[in-house]
Amino acid sequence: MHPEAAPAGALAASVLARIRVVLIGTTHPGNIGAAARAMKNMGLSRLYLVSPKIYPSAEATARASGAHDVLAAAQEVDSLDQALAGCVLTAGTSARLRAVKWPQLTPRDCAAELLEQAAGGDVALLFGREHSGLSNQELDRCQILVNIPANPEYASLNLSQAVQVLGYELYSRFLTLEGGLIAPQHQAAPAEALEGFFGHLEQAILDIGFADPKQSSRLMRRLRRLFHRARPDQDDINTLRGILSAAQGRKSMRK
Repeated sequence: MHPEAAPAGALAASVLARIRVVLIGTTHPGNIGAAARAMKNMGLSRLYLVSPKIYPSAEATARASGAHDVLAAAQEVDSLDQALAGCVLTAGTSARLRAVKWPQLTPRDCAAELLEQAAGGDVALLFGREHSGLSNQELDRCQILVNIPANPEYASLNLSQAVQVLGYELYSRFLTLEGGLIAPQHQAAPAEALEGFFGHLEQAILDIGFADPKQSSRLMRRLRRLFHRARPDQDDINTLRGILSAAQGRKSMRK
């Protein structure tokens, strides 16, 4: 059944199952188990592990406590591309502000946005490495950034604690929406379509001489922010790539 046609209660019951919790480069296996436990507390079940340092692990299993089903179903993948395939919205967690600004939401507002978009397709919540968080390249994949407010004198949260906080906000919001959630009218393009477009865009601006290859990375970061704010759908992506192809072809003809 298409999401727009689903009964309201059935749609609400399905949204939590469309939320992926993605842990990138986890160093300590105990944090994986503790994150799985936090997820199950809050009705989340889809755990993705991108290149964990140690996994599987008896420590992860022990720390999962009663959430062995979440841990057993976890998807271990080699790349962020695999973890985000098919997702229509990606939110990245970060304790630091970056040179290029991302749209930044509170945990509560982020939860509302994720649940709204999950009514139409899979969404992802990214958590970075214990000591360094998400890289700029990984944040490039995110449409929104979420920061957990904390004591500025000691703002570092354990990974599983961060999962618990965001999971709590998601589940609290879910309880207020159950039975009344409506699929969004605008279906954003999936992550892999966006990445294909960004690769094409970078090549095109180099081909037409708009950017210096040595300076293109910062320009591309700004362009990513622009198009992430616009949330293009698949038809938008097709149109934009057609324009890029035409621009590249005209340049070839001029040559």
